[in-house]
Amino acid sequence: MTDVGSSGLHLRLLFWESTARCNLRCVHCRRLVIDEGAGDELSTHEARRLIDSVAELGRPIFVFSGGEPLLREDWEALAGYARRKGLPTALATNGTLIDADLAGRIAAAGFHRVAVSLDAADAERHDAFRGVGGAFKAAVGGIGALRKAGATVQINSTIYAGNVDQLDEIHRMARRLGAVALHLFILVPVGCGLQLAEREQLKPAQCEDLLGWVCRRQAEGTIEIKATCAPEYHRVGSRWLNENAHAPGAERVRAGLRGRGCLAGIGVIFVSHSGEVFPCGYLPVSCGNVRRRALAEIWEESPVLAELRNFDLLAGNCGRCEYKSTCGGCRARAFAATGEWTAADPMCAYHPPGG
Repeated sequence: MTDVGSSGLHLRLLFWESTARCNLRCVHCRRLVIDEGAGDELSTHEARRLIDSVAELGRPIFVFSGGEPLLREDWEALAGYARRKGLPTALATNGTLIDADLAGRIAAAGFHRVAVSLDAADAERHDAFRGVGGAFKAAVGGIGALRKAGATVQINSTIYAGNVDQLDEIHRMARRLGAVALHLFILVPVGCGLQLAEREQLKPAQCEDLLGWVCRRQAEGTIEIKATCAPEYHRVGSRWLNENAHAPGAERVRAGLRGRGCLAGIGVIFVSHSGEVFPCGYLPVSCGNVRRRALAEIWEESPVLAELRNFDLLAGNCGRCEYKSTCGGCRARAFAATGEWTAADPMCAYHPPGG
Protein backbone atom coordinates (compact mmCIF):
# COMPACT_ATOMS: atom_id res chain seq x y z
CA MET A 1 0.00 0.00 0.00
CA THR A 2 1.37 3.40 -0.97
CA ASP A 3 0.33 5.42 2.05
CA VAL A 4 1.87 8.19 4.12
CA GLY A 5 -0.05 8.67 7.34
CA SER A 6 0.26 11.71 9.59
CA SER A 7 3.16 10.14 11.47
CA GLY A 8 6.38 11.08 9.74
CA LEU A 9 4.73 13.87 7.75
CA HIS A 10 6.16 17.33 8.19
CA LEU A 11 4.27 20.48 7.31
CA ARG A 12 6.67 22.50 5.17
CA LEU A 13 4.57 25.45 4.03
CA LEU A 14 1.44 27.06 5.37
CA PHE A 15 -0.23 29.61 3.13
CA TRP A 16 -2.51 31.94 5.06
CA GLU A 17 -4.96 34.02 3.07
CA SER A 18 -4.69 36.77 5.66
CA THR A 19 -7.34 38.84 3.87
CA ALA A 20 -9.59 38.55 0.83
CA ARG A 21 -9.25 42.28 0.22
CA CYS A 22 -7.26 43.20 -2.88
CA ASN A 23 -6.51 46.24 -5.01
CA LEU A 24 -6.26 44.22 -8.25
CA ARG A 25 -8.76 42.18 -10.28
CA CYS A 26 -6.68 39.26 -11.52
CA VAL A 27 -8.34 37.11 -14.16
CA HIS A 28 -6.95 33.91 -12.62
CA CYS A 29 -7.77 34.64 -8.94
CA ARG A 30 -8.67 31.60 -6.86
CA ARG A 31 -11.60 33.66 -5.54
CA LEU A 32 -14.74 34.45 -7.55
CA VAL A 33 -15.45 37.62 -5.54
CA ILE A 34 -12.90 40.14 -4.26
CA ASP A 35 -13.99 41.56 -0.91
CA GLU A 36 -13.90 45.31 -0.40
CA GLY A 37 -13.99 45.14 3.40
CA ALA A 38 -12.55 42.96 6.14
CA GLY A 39 -15.66 40.77 6.13
CA ASP A 40 -15.26 37.63 8.22
CA GLU A 41 -11.46 37.45 8.17
CA LEU A 42 -9.71 36.11 11.28
CA SER A 43 -9.23 38.70 14.00
CA THR A 44 -5.79 39.50 15.37
CA HIS A 45 -6.49 37.24 18.35
CA GLU A 46 -7.67 34.39 16.13
CA ALA A 47 -4.63 34.81 13.89
CA ARG A 48 -2.34 34.52 16.92
CA ARG A 49 -4.10 31.31 17.91
CA LEU A 50 -3.49 30.00 14.39
CA ILE A 51 0.20 30.86 14.66
CA ASP A 52 0.36 29.10 18.06
CA SER A 53 -1.12 25.96 16.52
CA VAL A 54 1.22 26.06 13.53
CA ALA A 55 4.20 26.29 15.89
CA GLU A 56 3.08 22.98 17.44
CA LEU A 57 3.78 21.34 14.08
CA GLY A 58 7.45 22.36 13.94
CA ARG A 59 8.92 25.19 11.90
CA PRO A 60 7.02 25.34 8.62
CA ILE A 61 7.34 28.51 6.58
CA PHE A 62 4.35 30.72 7.40
CA VAL A 63 3.38 32.58 4.24
CA PHE A 64 1.32 35.77 4.56
CA SER A 65 -0.79 35.71 1.41
CA GLY A 66 -4.09 37.12 0.19
CA GLY A 67 -5.87 38.89 -1.45
CA GLU A 68 -3.24 41.53 -0.85
CA PRO A 69 -1.80 40.89 2.62
CA LEU A 70 -0.47 44.45 2.97
CA LEU A 71 -4.09 45.66 3.16
CA ARG A 72 -4.38 43.94 6.53
CA GLU A 73 -3.62 46.52 9.20
CA ASP A 74 -1.98 44.14 11.70
CA TRP A 75 0.40 42.35 9.32
CA GLU A 76 3.49 43.75 11.05
CA ALA A 77 2.35 42.72 14.52
CA LEU A 78 1.44 39.23 13.33
CA ALA A 79 4.70 38.80 11.44
CA GLY A 80 6.55 39.72 14.62
CA TYR A 81 4.45 37.30 16.66
CA ALA A 82 5.17 34.43 14.24
CA ARG A 83 8.87 35.24 14.38
CA ARG A 84 8.85 35.15 18.19
CA LYS A 85 7.19 31.74 17.97
CA GLY A 86 10.17 30.52 15.95
CA LEU A 87 8.39 30.36 12.57
CA PRO A 88 10.19 31.49 9.42
CA THR A 89 7.89 33.83 7.51
CA ALA A 90 7.40 34.89 3.91
CA LEU A 91 5.24 37.52 2.25
CA ALA A 92 3.39 37.01 -1.05
CA THR A 93 2.31 40.35 -2.49
CA ASN A 94 1.39 41.91 -5.82
CA GLY A 95 3.96 44.61 -5.01
CA THR A 96 1.90 47.53 -6.26
CA LEU A 97 1.47 49.24 -2.87
CA ILE A 98 5.13 49.19 -1.90
CA ASP A 99 7.00 52.47 -1.69
CA ALA A 100 10.24 53.27 0.14
CA ASP A 101 8.57 53.59 3.54
CA LEU A 102 6.55 50.39 3.27
CA ALA A 103 9.58 48.52 1.89
CA GLY A 104 11.54 49.50 4.98
CA ARG A 105 8.79 48.21 7.24
CA ILE A 106 8.62 44.94 5.30
CA ALA A 107 12.40 44.48 5.55
CA ALA A 108 12.28 45.20 9.29
CA ALA A 109 9.56 42.56 9.75
CA GLY A 110 12.17 39.90 9.01
CA PHE A 111 10.48 37.95 6.22
CA HIS A 112 12.71 35.20 4.87
CA ARG A 113 11.56 36.18 1.39
CA VAL A 114 9.17 38.61 -0.22
CA ALA A 115 7.52 37.10 -3.29
CA VAL A 116 6.22 39.63 -5.81
CA SER A 117 3.96 38.55 -8.67
CA LEU A 118 5.00 39.44 -12.22
CA ASP A 119 3.15 37.50 -14.88
CA ALA A 120 4.80 38.89 -18.00
CA ALA A 121 7.94 40.67 -19.09
CA ASP A 122 5.94 43.65 -20.37
CA ALA A 123 3.33 45.97 -18.90
CA GLU A 124 0.61 45.28 -21.48
CA ARG A 125 0.32 41.56 -20.77
CA HIS A 126 0.86 41.81 -17.03
CA ASP A 127 -1.70 44.58 -16.57
CA ALA A 128 -4.28 42.72 -18.64
CA PHE A 129 -3.77 39.59 -16.51
CA ARG A 130 -3.92 41.57 -13.26
CA GLY A 131 -6.95 43.60 -14.32
CA VAL A 132 -5.56 47.07 -13.48
CA GLY A 133 -3.54 49.45 -15.62
CA GLY A 134 -0.19 50.48 -14.18
CA ALA A 135 0.18 47.27 -12.11
CA PHE A 136 3.42 46.27 -13.85
CA LYS A 137 5.12 49.63 -13.33
CA ALA A 138 4.04 49.73 -9.68
CA ALA A 139 5.21 46.16 -9.00
CA VAL A 140 8.61 46.77 -10.58
CA GLY A 141 8.93 49.93 -8.52
CA GLY A 142 8.01 47.94 -5.42
CA ILE A 143 10.71 45.38 -6.15
CA GLY A 144 13.28 48.15 -6.48
CA ALA A 145 12.21 49.64 -3.15
CA LEU A 146 12.35 46.24 -1.45
CA ARG A 147 15.86 45.53 -2.70
CA LYS A 148 17.04 48.99 -1.65
CA ALA A 149 15.62 48.31 1.83
CA GLY A 150 17.55 45.03 2.01
CA ALA A 151 14.69 42.56 1.56
CA THR A 152 15.25 39.29 -0.31
CA VAL A 153 12.96 39.19 -3.34
CA GLN A 154 11.48 36.26 -5.22
CA ILE A 155 9.40 36.65 -8.37
CA ASN A 156 6.29 34.51 -8.84
CA SER A 157 4.91 34.15 -12.36
CA THR A 158 1.69 32.39 -13.26
CA ILE A 159 2.30 30.60 -16.55
CA TYR A 160 -0.52 30.09 -19.03
CA ALA A 161 -0.95 30.00 -22.80
CA GLY A 162 -0.75 33.79 -23.04
CA ASN A 163 2.77 34.12 -21.63
CA VAL A 164 4.47 30.73 -22.04
CA ASP A 165 6.30 32.20 -25.04
CA GLN A 166 7.94 34.73 -22.68
CA LEU A 167 9.83 32.31 -20.45
CA ASP A 168 13.25 33.56 -21.55
CA GLU A 169 12.20 37.19 -21.19
CA ILE A 170 10.70 36.58 -17.73
CA HIS A 171 13.91 34.81 -16.71
CA ARG A 172 16.03 37.74 -17.88
CA MET A 173 13.69 40.19 -16.14
CA ALA A 174 13.97 38.34 -12.82
CA ARG A 175 17.74 38.45 -13.02
CA ARG A 176 17.76 42.11 -14.05
CA LEU A 177 15.53 43.06 -11.11
CA GLY A 178 17.86 41.30 -8.68
CA ALA A 179 15.52 38.52 -7.56
CA VAL A 180 17.13 35.49 -5.93
CA ALA A 181 14.48 33.12 -7.28
CA LEU A 182 11.89 32.71 -10.02
CA HIS A 183 8.97 30.44 -9.20
CA LEU A 184 6.69 29.48 -12.07
CA PHE A 185 3.12 28.66 -11.06
CA ILE A 186 1.38 26.62 -13.74
CA LEU A 187 -2.17 27.96 -14.00
CA VAL A 188 -4.74 25.87 -12.14
CA PRO A 189 -8.31 26.65 -13.26
CA VAL A 190 -10.11 27.55 -10.03
CA GLY A 191 -12.24 30.51 -8.97
CA CYS A 192 -12.03 33.19 -11.65
CA GLY A 193 -9.60 30.93 -13.49
CA LEU A 194 -12.47 28.58 -14.34
CA GLN A 195 -13.91 31.35 -16.48
CA LEU A 196 -10.80 31.69 -18.60
CA ALA A 197 -11.16 30.39 -22.10
CA GLU A 198 -9.87 26.85 -22.56
CA ARG A 199 -7.34 28.21 -25.01
CA GLU A 200 -5.59 29.96 -22.08
CA GLN A 201 -4.78 26.61 -20.43
CA LEU A 202 -1.44 25.04 -21.22
CA LYS A 203 -1.58 21.87 -23.27
CA PRO A 204 0.20 18.78 -21.89
CA ALA A 205 2.90 19.06 -24.56
CA GLN A 206 3.49 22.71 -23.64
CA CYS A 207 3.87 21.72 -20.00
CA GLU A 208 6.43 19.07 -20.95
CA ASP A 209 8.44 21.65 -22.89
CA LEU A 210 8.21 24.14 -20.03
CA LEU A 211 9.53 21.60 -17.51
CA GLY A 212 12.40 20.71 -19.81
CA TRP A 213 13.20 24.43 -19.97
CA VAL A 214 13.17 24.55 -16.15
CA CYS A 215 15.69 21.70 -15.98
CA ARG A 216 18.04 23.46 -18.39
CA ARG A 217 17.78 26.76 -16.51
CA GLN A 218 18.31 25.01 -13.19
CA ALA A 219 21.48 23.44 -14.54
CA GLU A 220 22.74 26.89 -15.56
CA GLY A 221 22.42 28.03 -11.95
CA THR A 222 22.08 31.76 -12.68
CA ILE A 223 19.01 32.04 -10.42
CA GLU A 224 16.93 29.61 -8.38
CA ILE A 225 14.09 28.28 -10.54
CA LYS A 226 11.17 26.19 -9.40
CA ALA A 227 8.02 24.94 -11.12
CA THR A 228 4.99 24.92 -8.82
CA CYS A 229 1.69 23.10 -9.41
CA ALA A 230 3.68 21.00 -11.87
CA PRO A 231 4.37 17.67 -10.12
CA GLU A 232 5.28 16.17 -13.51
CA TYR A 233 8.61 17.93 -13.02
CA HIS A 234 9.70 14.86 -11.05
CA ARG A 235 9.24 12.62 -14.05
CA VAL A 236 10.68 15.10 -16.57
CA GLY A 237 13.59 15.94 -14.27
CA SER A 238 14.41 12.28 -13.69
CA ARG A 239 14.45 11.69 -17.43
CA TRP A 240 16.65 14.77 -17.97
CA LEU A 241 19.13 13.46 -15.39
CA ASN A 242 19.23 10.05 -17.06
CA GLU A 243 20.25 11.76 -20.28
CA ASN A 244 22.52 14.39 -18.72
CA ALA A 245 23.88 12.73 -15.57
CA HIS A 246 27.35 14.19 -15.98
CA ALA A 247 26.36 17.55 -17.45
CA PRO A 248 27.46 20.74 -15.67
CA GLY A 249 24.81 21.70 -13.16
CA ALA A 250 23.22 18.25 -12.99
CA GLU A 251 23.43 18.35 -9.19
CA ARG A 252 21.19 21.39 -9.14
CA VAL A 253 18.53 19.50 -11.07
CA ARG A 254 18.95 16.51 -8.75
CA ALA A 255 18.47 18.78 -5.75
CA GLY A 256 15.21 20.03 -7.27
CA LEU A 257 13.87 16.47 -7.27
CA ARG A 258 14.04 16.09 -3.51
CA GLY A 259 10.67 15.80 -1.87
CA ARG A 260 7.45 15.10 -3.74
CA GLY A 261 5.54 16.63 -6.60
CA CYS A 262 2.02 17.44 -5.39
CA LEU A 263 2.30 18.44 -1.73
CA ALA A 264 -1.38 19.28 -1.14
CA GLY A 265 -2.17 18.07 2.36
CA ILE A 266 1.18 16.28 2.53
CA GLY A 267 3.68 19.09 3.00
CA VAL A 268 1.45 22.10 2.29
CA ILE A 269 -1.76 23.44 3.81
CA PHE A 270 -3.86 26.53 3.07
CA VAL A 271 -5.92 28.51 5.57
CA SER A 272 -8.49 30.93 4.16
CA HIS A 273 -9.21 34.42 5.49
CA SER A 274 -12.18 33.00 7.42
CA GLY A 275 -10.20 30.09 8.87
CA GLU A 276 -11.29 27.34 6.48
CA VAL A 277 -8.53 24.78 5.92
CA PHE A 278 -7.85 23.34 2.46
CA PRO A 279 -5.15 20.95 1.24
CA CYS A 280 -3.87 23.77 -0.97
CA GLY A 281 -5.17 27.09 -2.25
CA TYR A 282 -6.43 25.56 -5.47
CA LEU A 283 -8.22 22.49 -4.08
CA PRO A 284 -11.55 23.67 -2.60
CA VAL A 285 -12.20 20.64 -0.40
CA SER A 286 -12.59 21.68 3.23
CA CYS A 287 -10.70 19.87 5.97
CA GLY A 288 -12.13 21.90 8.87
CA ASN A 289 -11.95 25.39 10.30
CA VAL A 290 -9.40 26.79 12.74
CA ARG A 291 -12.14 28.74 14.50
CA ARG A 292 -13.57 25.44 15.69
CA ARG A 293 -10.50 23.23 15.89
CA ALA A 294 -6.75 23.73 16.22
CA LEU A 295 -4.84 23.42 12.97
CA ALA A 296 -2.53 20.82 14.51
CA GLU A 297 -5.54 18.58 15.15
CA ILE A 298 -6.86 19.09 11.63
CA TRP A 299 -3.44 18.24 10.19
CA GLU A 300 -3.29 15.01 12.19
CA GLU A 301 -6.91 13.85 12.05
CA SER A 302 -8.69 15.18 8.93
CA PRO A 303 -10.25 12.34 6.88
CA VAL A 304 -9.72 14.41 3.71
CA LEU A 305 -5.99 14.71 4.38
CA ALA A 306 -5.79 11.03 5.24
CA GLU A 307 -7.24 10.18 1.83
CA LEU A 308 -4.84 12.54 0.05
CA ARG A 309 -1.96 10.75 1.75
CA ASN A 310 -3.10 7.37 0.46
CA PHE A 311 -1.71 7.22 -3.08
CA ASP A 312 -3.48 3.91 -3.74
CA LEU A 313 -6.71 5.90 -4.09
CA LEU A 314 -5.43 7.62 -7.23
CA ALA A 315 -7.35 6.64 -10.37
CA GLY A 316 -6.69 6.49 -14.10
CA ASN A 317 -3.18 7.03 -15.39
CA CYS A 318 -2.08 8.57 -12.08
CA GLY A 319 -3.13 5.42 -10.21
CA ARG A 320 -1.21 3.19 -12.63
CA CYS A 321 1.86 5.40 -12.88
CA GLU A 322 5.22 4.31 -11.50
CA TYR A 323 5.80 7.92 -10.46
CA LYS A 324 2.69 8.23 -8.28
CA SER A 325 4.64 8.32 -5.01
CA THR A 326 7.03 11.04 -6.22
CA CYS A 327 4.78 12.98 -8.61
CA GLY A 328 1.20 12.13 -7.73
CA GLY A 329 -0.26 14.47 -10.33
CA CYS A 330 -1.88 17.80 -9.43
CA ARG A 331 -4.89 16.96 -7.27
CA ALA A 332 -6.37 20.45 -7.72
CA ARG A 333 -6.18 20.26 -11.50
CA ALA A 334 -7.80 16.81 -11.46
CA PHE A 335 -10.59 18.14 -9.23
CA ALA A 336 -11.18 21.16 -11.48
CA ALA A 337 -11.47 18.93 -14.55
CA THR A 338 -13.59 16.10 -13.12
CA GLY A 339 -14.91 17.00 -9.67
CA GLU A 340 -12.82 14.15 -8.25
CA TRP A 341 -9.43 14.90 -6.71
CA THR A 342 -8.41 11.23 -7.15
CA ALA A 343 -8.71 11.45 -10.96
CA ALA A 344 -5.80 11.65 -13.37
CA ASP A 345 -4.07 14.99 -13.83
CA PRO A 346 -5.28 16.28 -17.23
CA MET A 347 -2.04 18.26 -17.69
CA CYS A 348 0.12 15.14 -17.83
CA ALA A 349 1.24 13.88 -21.23
CA TYR A 350 2.66 10.61 -19.90
CA HIS A 351 0.94 7.27 -20.45
CA PRO A 352 2.27 4.68 -18.00
CA PRO A 353 2.83 1.08 -19.10
CA GLY A 354 -0.50 -0.68 -19.29
CA GLY A 355 -2.36 2.63 -19.34
